[in-house]
Amino acid sequence: MKLLTGRRVLFALATLVLFVLAVVQARAIRLELGDPTVWTGYYLIALMLFLGAFSLRKKLSMLPLGKASTWLRLHVAGGVLALLLYWLHTGTLWPNGVYEQVLGAAFYLVSVTGIVGYVLQRIYPVRLTQTSVEVIYERIPAEIAALREAAEAIVFQCTEETGSDTLARHYLETFHAFFRRPRNFLSHAVGGQRGGHWVRQQIADLRRYLDEAEQRHLEGLAKLAFDKNRIDFHYTAQTIMKGWLLIHLPLSVLMVVLAVWHFILVHVHTL
Repeated sequence: MKLLTGRRVLFALATLVLFVLAVVQARAIRLELGDPTVWTGYYLIALMLFLGAFSLRKKLSMLPLGKASTWLRLHVAGGVLALLLYWLHTGTLWPNGVYEQVLGAAFYLVSVTGIVGYVLQRIYPVRLTQTSVEVIYERIPAEIAALREAAEAIVFQCTEETGSDTLARHYLETFHAFFRRPRNFLSHAVGGQRGGHWVRQQIADLRRYLDEAEQRHLEGLAKLAFDKNRIDFHYTAQTIMKGWLLIHLPLSVLMVVLAVWHFILVHVHTL
C-alpha cells in the first residue's frame, strides 16, 4: 500500500513539474514577444496521441509493453496534464469561436468521462472480486438460465417428495420473475443491497409455512437466489463499464480528429 501511494505521489509530482516547465516556457516566449500557443499546441497534440496509445496498449496486451497498471497511471497523469495544458493553451476556461467551442466541449466531455471511468475502475473491480464469483459478461444470460433451471428443478422435486405445493406457489408468485432476467440494476449500480434484502425477506416469510422436509429444499433455493443476486451485480457493473467505454472512446477519437484539424488549419493560415 505504501509503495502504491508512493508511486501515485511520484506521478503527481511529475505531472506538476511538467506543467510548471510548460508555464515557464510560455512566460519566456511571451517576454520575447513570441506566441506560446504554438508550443503548447504541439505539446497538447503529442499528449493526446500518447493518451490514445493506452487503448492500443490494451489491445496488444500480449506484447511486453509494460504493466497495464503503469499505463493506467500514466494515462491518468497525462489526462490531468492535458487539462492543465489546455487551459494554458487557450488562456481561458471557455474559448471563443464556434469551432474552438466545439473542440472545447469535446475536450471537457472526454475529461469528465475519463474521471468517471477512473472512479468506476477504482470501485467496481474490487466489488466484483468480493462477490467470489467470476463470470464472463457474454455468459451471463446462460448463467441465469442455468440457475433458473436448477431452481425450478428444486421446486418440482419438493412438490413430488412432500406432496405440498406451498413452495411451488410461492416460487411462481415471486422467484419466477426474479430468475427470468437480471434485476435491481439501479440498486447494484449505486452499491445498494436491495436484491440481497429482498431474497432474505422472501426466504424468511416462506420458511414459516414450510415443514422440515420442505425447508431443506428451501435452503437449496435460497443458495441459488443469492448466487443469482451476485450474477445480477456482475451484469450491472460490467454493463456500466462497457457502456462507459462506448462513450469515452468515440469522444476521444472525435476530440483528437478535431484537434488535428485545428492544428492543420492554424499552420495553413500561418504560412
